Amino acid sequence: MIKVENEVWVEPDYIKELVTLIRSGVSRQQIAQELTNYHDNDISNALDELDETERKVLYHILGIERVSEIFAYLDDPGKYLGEMELELAADIIENMDADDAVDVLDEVDEETRRQLFELIDEESKEDIQLIYSYEDDEMGSMMTTNFIEIARSLTIKQAMRALIAQAEDNDNITTIFVKEDDGTFYGAIDLKDLIIARNYINLETLITQSFPYVRDHDIISECIERLKDYAEDSIPVLNDKNELIGVITAQDIVEAVDDEMGDDYAKLAGMTEEAELEEPLRESIKKRLPWLVILLVLSMCVSTVTSLFEGVIAQLAIIVSFQSVILGMSGNVGTQSLAVTIRLLMDENLRARQKLGMVFKEMRVGFANGLILGILSFILIGGYLCLLKDKTLSYAFAISLCAGIALLLAMTISSIVGTAVPIFFKKINIDPAVASGPLITTVNDLIGVVTYYGVAWLLLINFLHLG
Repeated sequence: MIKVENEVWVEPDYIKELVTLIRSGVSRQQIAQELTNYHDNDISNALDELDETERKVLYHILGIERVSEIFAYLDDPGKYLGEMELELAADIIENMDADDAVDVLDEVDEETRRQLFELIDEESKEDIQLIYSYEDDEMGSMMTTNFIEIARSLTIKQAMRALIAQAEDNDNITTIFVKEDDGTFYGAIDLKDLIIARNYINLETLITQSFPYVRDHDIISECIERLKDYAEDSIPVLNDKNELIGVITAQDIVEAVDDEMGDDYAKLAGMTEEAELEEPLRESIKKRLPWLVILLVLSMCVSTVTSLFEGVIAQLAIIVSFQSVILGMSGNVGTQSLAVTIRLLMDENLRARQKLGMVFKEMRVGFANGLILGILSFILIGGYLCLLKDKTLSYAFAISLCAGIALLLAMTISSIVGTAVPIFFKKINIDPAVASGPLITTVNDLIGVVTYYGVAWLLLINFLHLG
């Protein structure tokens, strides 16, 4: 709760408050009562500030059920499980949602996982095994088995009784799912609608049959955008028999979006996946080296192409001074177009005509910006060569004209490449984020070199005969 001190609003430090409470020396009963005022996430953050003895006392005060809810928020649950007896750790895992239990088990070593698995009850074991049966990139791997399901044939009163009976073991009750008599998924009911419904109303009138769903083997990255479009707290997961086997919660969707954004950010940096703070050196090298090798080969291509213009450079060495301007700006505009395109490609409903429109729009933007910057560079470079390098007016502005035209062409072409490459990757079912910043920048360096020295060869040597 926000506190007021001398008319200044002060954000409370819940972690400090919790540590002070636990070390206050008051009775365990009073501590338990006070702890009901704090969120599970805040308590999980406070665990690291306590010593092992204090944590064990806290577990006893909170009870298995509350501790299970707190462990779902821990970043490193394996550390705290290691302080417990195996039986207590198994009891905590039994009381967790299956998806959270899987996350916790993934944090302990294989031998401890095996021992814990032997101690948990059969029902929890089946739910955990179900989630483990899916690949990490499949929807089934992130679902929870915490949901309410009732039969379509029930009356309003019977549906309420079924809800109450299941709510003891499943607290995810905002959306109630309905199945046919043969066990297949039929639709969903909003809890509010069921609560206010009169007994004489037919349950069928409350059911939404067109409720969104996903399949257990659907790829997570391909479903995220579709799931974000629905403001539902739970999305059902169906198997190939059309049976409801789990749900994806809103929290799961947020985590999936965060993971996908992290992976895309890593790919934009030229890596295969997001790096971790405590990642081993070998793993970091393994993730980054393949792309660096590819970029090295592309850079060698840039150097090779540059060497083809040795004659131009030998006759007009001064133009090398402005090469970095062309390469830098072409790389910048290409990366901007790439970022815009990848964001728009998240819309799975984008039509071919719209994608073509994206290319033309980015080309126009690149041309307009290139024209403005080309004129600016023509003036600045010409003035620089005249005033600071004592070049003749005609010579100075011939060089600056070459740079301005090259900048206009390079920025226009780079904007097209920055848009077309991710669209092409998407077309051949490759993640467009793989068209990463380093890749586009290196390709645009190649474009810049060819454009700049090509214009210099045509304009300065063959047309103006400055060589």
